[in-house]
Amino acid sequence: MPDLSFTSLAIVLTVAFVTPVALGLVPRVRVPSVVVEIVLGIVIGPAVLGWAHPDQVVKTLSVVGLAFLLFLAGLELDLTRLRGRTLRLTGLGFVISLGLAMVCGLGLSAAGLVKSPMLAAVILTATSLGLVLPVLKEAGEASTDLGQLIIAAASIADFAAIVLLSLLFSRDATGTGAKLILLVEFAALVALLGVGLGLSGRNMRISALLVRLQDSTAEIRVRGAVLLLIVLIVMAQHFGLETILGAFVAGAVVGLVDRDTMQTHPQFRVKLDAIGYGFVIPVFFVTSGMEFDLKALLAEPSTLALVPIFLVALLVARGAPALLYRSTVGSGGTVAAGLLQATSLPFIVASTSIGVSLDLITPATAAAFVAAGLCSALIFPVIALGALRGRRRDEAVVPTPVSA
Repeated sequence: MPDLSFTSLAIVLTVAFVTPVALGLVPRVRVPSVVVEIVLGIVIGPAVLGWAHPDQVVKTLSVVGLAFLLFLAGLELDLTRLRGRTLRLTGLGFVISLGLAMVCGLGLSAAGLVKSPMLAAVILTATSLGLVLPVLKEAGEASTDLGQLIIAAASIADFAAIVLLSLLFSRDATGTGAKLILLVEFAALVALLGVGLGLSGRNMRISALLVRLQDSTAEIRVRGAVLLLIVLIVMAQHFGLETILGAFVAGAVVGLVDRDTMQTHPQFRVKLDAIGYGFVIPVFFVTSGMEFDLKALLAEPSTLALVPIFLVALLVARGAPALLYRSTVGSGGTVAAGLLQATSLPFIVASTSIGVSLDLITPATAAAFVAAGLCSALIFPVIALGALRGRRRDEAVVPTPVSA
């Protein structure tokens, strides 16, 4: 074997294993495991204890974990939900959100808190669908009108933020106009690829072959999904776009062409979740904590003061547009929707790292943004769950009929 050390990876995987076990032992503590993994990554990393370091092995698996996280987020994107009143409300909400984020970005830039107001605006427009969906499922709201609105809004925000980041802040030096053309070409190739996959899936001979190989040691559907993920990442790189766009689109393509109405492969997505959430995604979150610049955050009180400012900016940019839903889901639902839409972390981690590499944001400001994302993932879902429970109690109160 190559001369590689697996010590840090062993410590990272230990954290990934211990975190859900510890949270399972105290079910009343409703903290997303993602937050605990990042915090423990800070503790075991160079900033505190120094037990583990982001070496070559850990960094490689961390990149794979980020790609798989975005792939599974794209897999959750259900285009059939984006229609009618839901599409109108969430689409208008994102337009308002983008405007508010731009105002916040300009304000932060005018105050000398960020270098690029546009990058700050893009960071503030995202919602973490991977964090929001488990909260809705836990509350039993995933299939309700409110849940559908939140999922649709998070899907639009996730996809649009990734496209904007790839279009405006790719590491490639190509101009924005040229990138837009490349983005259109990339979309056309993805559409052709999706059509080709859809048509091949309808072929009886190919379909029978896939069914025969899917649960054998070949695991052909899983292999195909991973191949598509890597192919679209390579295509995104070839077109000078961010690799996270290719990963997200790969998941969306798989979700679009693989409807499985006949229930021929019900374990397919379970297997993908097992690879992602059981292995590489926790490595990404723990490594994000290890690479978190805690010293830069704590070096000056002014940097630490940015955390609540960025948290409020998230709430304004993503939470305020939920007021559009009030006539549909009521006050309690509006509060829950606003808080969940303002919950963002993985995209903040990815986008701030790109911003630092392009010298558009300082490491200290990036750390403050990530800390704000941690706070949003820790605080907002808990309050939203309370609002959802209160809303359901109110709906359960039925007026007692007056007897004759």
